[in-house]
Amino acid sequence: MYWINLWEKYMCRARIMGNMRGDVHEIRVGVENLTVLYHGEPVFNGDSFEAVGPGLVTVIGPNGAGKTTLFRTLMGLIKPASGRVYVNSEDVTGQPARAGRYMAYVPQLVHVYRGFPLTGRELVEASLTLKGRPPRLHTPREVRRKAEEYLRRVKALGFADKPFSKMSGGQIQRILIARALARETPVLVMDEPLSGIDPRGKENIARLIEEAASDRLVFVSSHDPIMFLNKSKYLMVVNRGIKSFGSPKQTFRLELLKQAYGGSVYLIEKCIHVFER
Repeated sequence: MYWINLWEKYMCRARIMGNMRGDVHEIRVGVENLTVLYHGEPVFNGDSFEAVGPGLVTVIGPNGAGKTTLFRTLMGLIKPASGRVYVNSEDVTGQPARAGRYMAYVPQLVHVYRGFPLTGRELVEASLTLKGRPPRLHTPREVRRKAEEYLRRVKALGFADKPFSKMSGGQIQRILIARALARETPVLVMDEPLSGIDPRGKENIARLIEEAASDRLVFVSSHDPIMFLNKSKYLMVVNRGIKSFGSPKQTFRLELLKQAYGGSVYLIEKCIHVFER
């Protein structure tokens, strides 16, 4: 069970990221008429949206709603039955190498293979040497410096030289976040990046994600959306399709949330609560 937030108290003081820094290059990510099937059944069916960055896109919905499917489709890891995924004017549909030039991905922890014969530091450094992927570092020293910088920022230096297979879930999550941030792509796609991390650590990671969204377009899903809602430029509500998409002020509304969560959404003393088993 989790609760999203007090509607009246929270949204009155929320600052929606509308005015972006003028010196940041605009980037657009979207889908057109997207249909994605799972065992023959549509998870998305003719859905479309476009997000213009920089800024934070918070994606919420019940378990099994399709959040991970959407993220994997954006990354080119799932080829849709129809429709297209684009970054600016470039079609990246079903092409992870092409999508990877623009986007870095933090997968959901339960889907991560833990048997890599590498340390956390080596995994981050390896991601910085992939052919055709940013940033373009020219020497091993530059690679080490960049990896060290982001391992420090996520507070992972203390276990960065530990074998990946010996790490706890929370440690792995920090390494994966450092790996994605270090690539400094204009788009980040982060699926439940706070899972497995202790409460104090969640606040630190949430701040890093919010900072990244000042000059990148960041898609993030979380079972604790209160961590991101008041910093979000867009809110997307999904459940076997995109039920609503827009600013949190437009989208975080009882009738729209009920389209995704059904009878699990309640208005109690001006508070919107979402209960999920």
